[in-house]
Amino acid sequence: MSLNCNEIDLILKELDLTGSFIQEIVQPSFDSIALYTYKPGVPKTVFICLAAGECRLNEVKRKIPKNEKPLRFNEILRSRIKGAKITECRQLGKERIIKISTYREGPVYVMPAAQEKFAKKKKIQAEEDGIEELNLYIRLWSNAGNIFLCNKENVIFDSFYRRPAKGELSGEILVLPEIKNLTDLTEKEKLEEEKLSLQKFPVRDFNQIQNSSENLKGLKDKKNSGQTSKELSFNEKVDLFYSQNASRTSTEKLLEQAEKWYNSHKTRLENALEKLEQKRSDFLNAEQWKHWGDLILSYSYMFTNGQASSGYLDCEDFENGKKVHIKIDPKKSAHENAAKYYETYKKQSHGLEDLEHDILLSKKQISELDQKYNSMLAEKNPVKLEQLLRKQQKPRQQEQSERPGLSYELKGWTILVGRDATENDELLRHYVKGADLWFHTRDYPGGYVFIKARSGKTVPLEIMLTAGNLAVYYSKARKNAEADLYYTQVKHLRRAKNGPKGLVLPSNEKNLHIKMDSAILRQLEENQSEF
Repeated sequence: MSLNCNEIDLILKELDLTGSFIQEIVQPSFDSIALYTYKPGVPKTVFICLAAGECRLNEVKRKIPKNEKPLRFNEILRSRIKGAKITECRQLGKERIIKISTYREGPVYVMPAAQEKFAKKKKIQAEEDGIEELNLYIRLWSNAGNIFLCNKENVIFDSFYRRPAKGELSGEILVLPEIKNLTDLTEKEKLEEEKLSLQKFPVRDFNQIQNSSENLKGLKDKKNSGQTSKELSFNEKVDLFYSQNASRTSTEKLLEQAEKWYNSHKTRLENALEKLEQKRSDFLNAEQWKHWGDLILSYSYMFTNGQASSGYLDCEDFENGKKVHIKIDPKKSAHENAAKYYETYKKQSHGLEDLEHDILLSKKQISELDQKYNSMLAEKNPVKLEQLLRKQQKPRQQEQSERPGLSYELKGWTILVGRDATENDELLRHYVKGADLWFHTRDYPGGYVFIKARSGKTVPLEIMLTAGNLAVYYSKARKNAEADLYYTQVKHLRRAKNGPKGLVLPSNEKNLHIKMDSAILRQLEENQSEF
């Protein structure tokens, strides 16, 4: 349940923000924002939440974490009202709309005289654009909460939620509800109005608050941690109530979400690990496949006389004298059936090393998952907990990498990999420079691999071999596990006229023959391991 009008009045009375300065603005999520204010000797953090059914404004004593990526409305507020003085903070009537009027002086520039002439034009423009008096309207309506930054004429600069259908976007005039005029009423009539308002919208006492020392931590000093809820300020009661009982953003609900996220990921990773270990168990018996191939060749005469026409070869194992039942293809000869078993033996015996690596990697992912979940369980700040959970629940499809393709960091060197024509072209156009090295396979189509140059450094052979392995791996030469490739500096590449996207013609190139090394690729995979 959101705050009612009388609770908002009580909160604003305790906050007493008039005369304070806005030192910082932080937006931790897509439905909340915090103002760090300061009045001589009295710093306060005002937390505003617009979540449906949980609209509120109150003081918090904990630090509000920043979002990883700066959010639009947060950056606008920082550019407009950071450093401004709050000249007025009140609720408009009983409408659950808070008006914060701010005043900020024009920008101040201090610079050497030699630089001043270069900044003069920019300084004049900044002073002309600088807006000194702004209004911040906070509407705490359930399912319709919003925040508006307006000028003195209530023209909207921007809003927390942009809603074109309701005219809540830049350039529109903010329409405020009609406020009942109480100035013409007598003191007795005003008291009667206040009494009726309190009867209709009573101020809650929040008796549900659990008064454990853990809940009080961060709200009071350690020496006062034994205080009861009756000794807390109304702002502190509100903060505790919503952190414990909010339907969506309480610590309890967030931990339930975290548990669900953890269990689903843990089950998936454990199932994958179980399959890998089962496969390893099969691979450890690879010698059995070779032995069956030997038996098929030993009893090859049974293929010619029709004794193996049933699809199975029933014979005696020459090692232990026991009867064995080997599945075969009756349409194929004994040598062809044996070759199939020998091929399976070869694959499993060679794949065991890679399988052991995959098992270690899977166990590492489970360990990382446990660590992340434990950090969530230990987090007492619901805002930080919600931020951690949102980061982990974000679909991989929505994650935006810093650059196209893949990137690896190895001993101070950066290696970029384009896996298709689009990524190759994008890397060439925007992410590499003339001194960077370019690698590509000869006679095979594939991706481009780049080593970013370092000033005064020569690329070590180890880094070149790693780039070469990646060039072979991300090409049609992968099946051969080796290929010739050439490399040169990016400045020696020329785009093919009227050629397909990403196609270049190299010059001054040098040759390199690469045999793929699985150990190098495994090391790179471990450095990139995430789930």
